[in-house]
Amino acid sequence: MILIYTHKATARLEYIIKFIFTDILGINSQVTTEKDYFLKSNLPKINYSSESIPDSFWIEPIDLLFESDILQKKISVSTWNNHKVFFQTSDKSDIPFDLFAACFYLISRYEEYLPFSADQHGRFEANQSLAFKNGFLYDPIIDQWVYAIAQMLKSKFFGLTLPKKSFSFIPTIDVDNAYAYLYKGAVRTIGAAMRDLFKLDVNENIKRFQALAGEKDPFDTYSYIDSMHAQYGVSPIWFFLVGNYSEFDKNIPIENEAFQDLIHEISKRAEIAIHPSYESNQSFEQLKNEYDYLSKITGKPITKSRQHFLKLLFTETYQNLLKLGVKEDYTLGYASDVGFRAGTCTPFMFYDLYNERETDLRIFPFQVMDVTLNQYLKLSIEESQEKIKEIIGKIKEVNGTFICLWHNESLSDHGHWKGWEPVYKRMLEIIFEK
Repeated sequence: MILIYTHKATARLEYIIKFIFTDILGINSQVTTEKDYFLKSNLPKINYSSESIPDSFWIEPIDLLFESDILQKKISVSTWNNHKVFFQTSDKSDIPFDLFAACFYLISRYEEYLPFSADQHGRFEANQSLAFKNGFLYDPIIDQWVYAIAQMLKSKFFGLTLPKKSFSFIPTIDVDNAYAYLYKGAVRTIGAAMRDLFKLDVNENIKRFQALAGEKDPFDTYSYIDSMHAQYGVSPIWFFLVGNYSEFDKNIPIENEAFQDLIHEISKRAEIAIHPSYESNQSFEQLKNEYDYLSKITGKPITKSRQHFLKLLFTETYQNLLKLGVKEDYTLGYASDVGFRAGTCTPFMFYDLYNERETDLRIFPFQVMDVTLNQYLKLSIEESQEKIKEIIGKIKEVNGTFICLWHNESLSDHGHWKGWEPVYKRMLEIIFEK
């Protein structure tokens, strides 16, 4: 048990203390505003106030966790204990920055509530983030801070013990396009064939007609994916796009029996989650229809979600998922770069800054996406494998959770995914290396 003294208990402070001590370190904590009680306690103690208190670990606060507004912050980044830090305080306290405020700023995604220049899909891009601009996007900086300070607490309070935490892995597969050629309908199939004909892409049309004639569709990688995961005793979460056809939603019609059979079959051996369509961001009714449709096919409640195109606005996306009763979201990561969008590799509860409350939605931030490596960063096979190894290594150092985002089509060895199959295989090898 850790006892934390503060002059004012707030929802923000209670939330971040629970995250740090319960979710990351696995120990109980208590916040008190009673100074006499704090002074008399024999528990390991953290003083989160502007005054020095004997026999306690002092973290001097800034104002962030005692505010209820969302304000532009002037932030400078320095180095402490080989880690980048911000929200600096004084050298008189045990650490020279406000750990609680800095952690809250990152995992609440405070900066994404402020005005920003969106990309063509309305997304907050990696290069606008504090982490990218200051060189710590590729670090689970919150977990690194917390573990460094945990060691300081253990040195100061000899009776303090921390439970052992283990590295974990959650594979996730998005099915944006269940099949490359099959079940698209006559209009889409003929149109695609004509486009390839005009582009003189003979090979594409040959493959198309081979699949239509009964050969295996290139994107039908489901059994192969299952076999790879079975080798390591893990099972992915499958996110299915079931929205209507549109410019950015190009899966096959949900009414198609073969598509429904595919979803139903996978649901027997793995968890099915919703992949809300691009267009559903404009309509809660459409989102609910997709959710209801997928639930009906699986015959099970849908509790997990990831936005198609990673379209995420903190002002509305998570609020809509909460209305549906979704319990877990896996959207939080960047399309344009790998790394730690929220500064952590530990799942956390979504804190609604607009309503100043912790919600019932747990966020599972992912760190690596196949499309990011291949199309945004344009890395080679070898460069992608090295980047993945770097990220996994840092997560293992803090016993965090590695979450990858892959697509059924990226294991097809087809189109721009030609030759990319070894990337996923190598990633699994790295994860399970002793």
